[in-house]
Amino acid sequence: MIEKNYQPADIEARMSVVWEDSLAFKAGRPDRRDAVPFTIVIPPPNVTGSLHMGHALNNTLQDILCRFERMRGRDVLWQPGTDHAGIATQMVVERQLMERQQPGRREMGREKFLERVWQWKAESGDTIINQLKRLGASCDWSRERFTMDEGLSKAVVKVFVELHRDGLIYKDKRLVNWDTKLLTAISDLEVQQTEVKSHLWYLRYPIEGKTFSPEDPSSFIVVATTRPETMLGDTGVAVHPEDERYQKLVGKNIILPLVGRKIKIVADEYSDPEKGSGAVKVTPAHDFNDFEVGNRHGLRRISVLDKEGCLDLVDNEDYLRDLPEGASQFAEEFNKVDRFAARKRIVERLESFGFVERIEPHTHTVPHGDRSGTVIEPYLTDQWYVDAKTLAKPAIAAVRSGETTFVPKNWEKTYFEWMENIQPWCISRQLWWGHQIPAWYGPDGKVFVAETEEEAVSHALGYYVEQEVITAEQGREMALDRNKREGFITRDEDVLDTWFSSALWPFSTLGWPEDAPEVKRYYPTNVLVTGWDIIFFWVARMMMMGLHFMKEAPFSTVYIHRLVRDEKGAKMSKSKGNVIDPLNLIDEYGADALRFALAREAAHTHDIKLSSQLVEINRNFATKLWNSCRFAEMNECVVPEGFEPAKAKEPLNRWIAHKAAEATREVTEALEAHSFNEAASAMYRFVLNIYCDWYVELAKPALLGADGPLRAETRAMVAWARDEILKLLHPFMPFITEELWEVTAKRDGLLALAEWPLKPSQPTPEQLAMLAAAAGPTDPLISPALIMPIFDHADFSDPKAEAEIGWVIDLVTQIRSVRAEMNIPPATLTALVLAGASAETKERAPRWTDVIKRMARLSDISFADRAPDGAVQLLVRGEVAALPLKGVVDVAAERTRLDKEIGKADADIKRAESKLANEKFVANAAEEVVEEEREKREAALARKAKLLEALERLKQAT
Repeated sequence: MIEKNYQPADIEARMSVVWEDSLAFKAGRPDRRDAVPFTIVIPPPNVTGSLHMGHALNNTLQDILCRFERMRGRDVLWQPGTDHAGIATQMVVERQLMERQQPGRREMGREKFLERVWQWKAESGDTIINQLKRLGASCDWSRERFTMDEGLSKAVVKVFVELHRDGLIYKDKRLVNWDTKLLTAISDLEVQQTEVKSHLWYLRYPIEGKTFSPEDPSSFIVVATTRPETMLGDTGVAVHPEDERYQKLVGKNIILPLVGRKIKIVADEYSDPEKGSGAVKVTPAHDFNDFEVGNRHGLRRISVLDKEGCLDLVDNEDYLRDLPEGASQFAEEFNKVDRFAARKRIVERLESFGFVERIEPHTHTVPHGDRSGTVIEPYLTDQWYVDAKTLAKPAIAAVRSGETTFVPKNWEKTYFEWMENIQPWCISRQLWWGHQIPAWYGPDGKVFVAETEEEAVSHALGYYVEQEVITAEQGREMALDRNKREGFITRDEDVLDTWFSSALWPFSTLGWPEDAPEVKRYYPTNVLVTGWDIIFFWVARMMMMGLHFMKEAPFSTVYIHRLVRDEKGAKMSKSKGNVIDPLNLIDEYGADALRFALAREAAHTHDIKLSSQLVEINRNFATKLWNSCRFAEMNECVVPEGFEPAKAKEPLNRWIAHKAAEATREVTEALEAHSFNEAASAMYRFVLNIYCDWYVELAKPALLGADGPLRAETRAMVAWARDEILKLLHPFMPFITEELWEVTAKRDGLLALAEWPLKPSQPTPEQLAMLAAAAGPTDPLISPALIMPIFDHADFSDPKAEAEIGWVIDLVTQIRSVRAEMNIPPATLTALVLAGASAETKERAPRWTDVIKRMARLSDISFADRAPDGAVQLLVRGEVAALPLKGVVDVAAERTRLDKEIGKADADIKRAESKLANEKFVANAAEEVVEEEREKREAALARKAKLLEALERLKQAT
């Protein structure tokens, strides 16, 4: 029996145990051995993480697809797991050590520190997995993976070694994003651009051969910079080749202030004549754009900062080379001064010599580390790189050919822009937690890359014997005795970028590089669900690695979802205090309500505006479903053995079968197209507007009437439609539907494994040919033996029943609308005249008179050749229904009220349009503020349209 009150927490706890005990989500179940696989790999959350709203959306959408395909008979593998999250995890453990006043990692040593990290992972690493289970994620939890599992680590090493052997991994000295607090390179995704109020310094650089004077503009060139402290590493000044002001100076030297080094003026289009002075200093070792300018003009790279962001001048051979006599004293004075303190002191020194022309306030974005909060420094250092340009070519071709498609398709443009302009991928990190790079260095710095230390030693000894650095006898001794080769070769201390191991996720999780049967069965995967912000960092890299090592793209479809914002459209952030915790919403409203809210809002075209009120609305929807199922149970509604809805005789029951078929087709087609909001909205309308608000209400007379064929058929149909709803709604709201299925359906088996309402039919030759033409060259679906069920959409349809019940619904709806528009009190009953009614209407109206009178608050229904004078006329399915309202409505008062409301709407429209017409407002206001004004305008326009319609109707009543 269904409990009186809907209690999500009780249901969720109970159903989670039921699913887990029954192994409902296990891939490769015996009953699915011959089924076509359907595979999704979860974007592995950080092991340090906690469920946030992005996770909630992403995993809800994945779960909808997995539950949908599981019910369609596919062998579903939703591969779960977590990412070791190098920096984040190392920071967590280091913070713990500091808080507990224990030795830091340096004092502890690498081996002991890593033991502590693994200990923390064992104790706390499953937090987010348990939170995903609370959300209802139907992953095959028995296959959970971790990016530093032994098998995945083996895959990482193999990939590194093979790419290095093929010349696709190499070491190079380039600029990286350097975190001066964490002392490591970081990826672009770990960099936050923060708007900072600072200054723009205009500096005078003396021209060689001229006597510098601040009063003589011909003796210097002015450069504008936001970073005067890096000027010490300048090796050029760039001007635009078409800037007439500087054309005569191109190729000449200037004297770098304070330093005295000669540097060249070069012509380069990077310099913008419209910005600053039109001349920019070029510091190749401290700016990514300057690095490229320097490469184009052969400029030196002089790094003047150390790893901690302090000036590094003394013993800096690059800096000291070619300096005039006496400049070293300046180096000693400023050596090891923090970069920001150095900025202030250098500007003071420049001012004292007249090298500062002016200083202007300047607001610009400055990169900050998302975890350390420190300003990120472009830093010139030796790192390991992947030749991403070479690997990107097949990945670009796979999307261009349609082997992999993006949904929505417009994201392909973003993918191509990134991939076609791809730079070498820095894969090394100066951390301890992560996959240690499988590279060893000999005594002369030569690199030996191998899968194991023994293999590296073998290569190294062979090489050094051949080079006669050691004798053959020494080589044999060192090979046999570890002690004798101690310190001979040393392993690279760096670890790999976390994205390197996650790039292998679609096949490493299946057991590659071993010859695991799962690799053949579940690779390539079907759909990847992810956010737009990691298309480059994760999606593109999985494409590159999958194509290179597996010779197939890792997924056929990439679904890109939008962001979840707050109710005003602002991006959630801790600093704004507008972060919505999904776990709090689950505690208050239940996981199903949150999931359905997210699914209903997950449109391709705009971000999701989420509020607790929105989730509450969907909890109320769940309560309505719950109560409707209780109503059916209380009225003994069950599906008899062998019941066939298509054989129902009553128009109302044939109508709900017709509507259920429509909803089934609509939901199925929307999910196949990954239009989650359309599918969820179709279910919302069907459950609330069709089933609860109309079918159950219209069925009450039959359910409460005398026993007989009508009552029996209606009971069966109420239960049948309820069961269809539970099936269709299950992918979106799994907990409540599984509970109601268990309590009401009284059938063996879980709803999670029940058959989807659209029944499969034998594919025709035409369907097979069409599918084969649309499939990729490696798509198993083209095989008739493995054909994905093609569903027969020639479902139940009854236009006659739809016309009759649709007429009743439209008539009641329009009458209710008029009563609401004209403020007619509920207690006031009005008459209805069906004017010039057709034979069909005259035939059906008597059957529904009592229902229409009750639901539309009518005193009487009559027929006439034409509408009475002064009656409001409604057009219902092409026929006139008239409401005589003389004496019922105070026409003059209503007209005054409506005119007043129209005036308010006009004022709202004018106010919004005035703001939107202001170019300055649109350009400078936050995106969510502008969007809010657009929404206000649209709402006011819609309100005005309804008011004008009501006013027009009112005129009929005079």
